Amino acid sequence: MVLQNKIPQASAKRLPLYYRFINNLHIQGKTRVSSKELSEAVKVDPATIRRDFSYFGALGKKGYGYNVEHLLSFFRKTLDHDELTEVALIGVGNLGTAFLHYNFMKNNNTKIVKAFDAEPSKVGFDIGGIPVLHIDELEEKMQGIHVAILTVPSSEAEGITERLVNTGVSGILNFTPARITVPDNIRVHHIDLAVELQALVYFLKHYPLDEEGKKE
Repeated sequence: MVLQNKIPQASAKRLPLYYRFINNLHIQGKTRVSSKELSEAVKVDPATIRRDFSYFGALGKKGYGYNVEHLLSFFRKTLDHDELTEVALIGVGNLGTAFLHYNFMKNNNTKIVKAFDAEPSKVGFDIGGIPVLHIDELEEKMQGIHVAILTVPSSEAEGITERLVNTGVSGILNFTPARITVPDNIRVHHIDLAVELQALVYFLKHYPLDEEGKKE
């Protein structure tokens, strides 16, 4: 992602969400959309959407809303959507296997192109059309790939991360509970599914929705 102006990270994280909805509108033949419609679709309040968009100048017109084709073109350029980013998956367990079958290419600019594991029943085979290589080949076969998804057991996360760092990766999407350590020039996004599930249950109990599905 290339941003001409430095914007808050929270805003930057919402850009792919906006793009997905706008792309769907374009596919449906819609020509314009209001911040209220965007808000209802992506579950972000209209004021936040307008503030996010304001970082990039005048993307819409008061009383008209936003031109879908213009927004789509803007976000494609902003998110480098026309430039494919190749990704490696490290750890082909249940979660990793699901990622390989799903992949991320649909309406996206990222694609898993290879996976690594040590399980003999998986190494040397294709899963979801993606070749699974032996983890011992990591340093050799990661050349040219700068983004990795980490789905290994927690006990192996730190060791694998050190090896990934040595291959020259720029970013790691960490699905393990381990909080891995990397140099300052490498970005890590942590996604702990167990924590997210616990948070969901907590909010369901303590922040119930009303009958219309709105937060009380």
